[in-house]
Amino acid sequence: MEKTEVQHQVHLEAAVKLLGGNLAEEASRAGLDNVLQRWIEDLKAAGTPELHQLVVDLQALKALLHGGTYDGDQVGRLLHRMGTETTRVAHLAEGNTRTHVEHLGTALLEAAGQLQKAA
Repeated sequence: MEKTEVQHQVHLEAAVKLLGGNLAEEASRAGLDNVLQRWIEDLKAAGTPELHQLVVDLQALKALLHGGTYDGDQVGRLLHRMGTETTRVAHLAEGNTRTHVEHLGTALLEAAGQLQKAA
């Protein structure tokens, strides 16, 4: 079944919501792996080489957050790189999805800043 633009937008908003919450609390929940995996699959499905580094970084994030404990500074640096890259490639998204991708880039940078301040 092919994903629709609306489904991609829902996945993006789930990621934004995750980043806007308490990351330590979210990391301990079982659903986190599913949110990250959907995000990875959406990026892979786009088939755009410019998104490869984001896929690699998401897989690293998934590994770092697995189990509920993590190094805040390390995750913060990774989120910052992902936010910068997401903002850079937002122009590749079409229609309404672009706005969601831009919002995600901002959320990644904000979450990175919070983690790096706390570390």
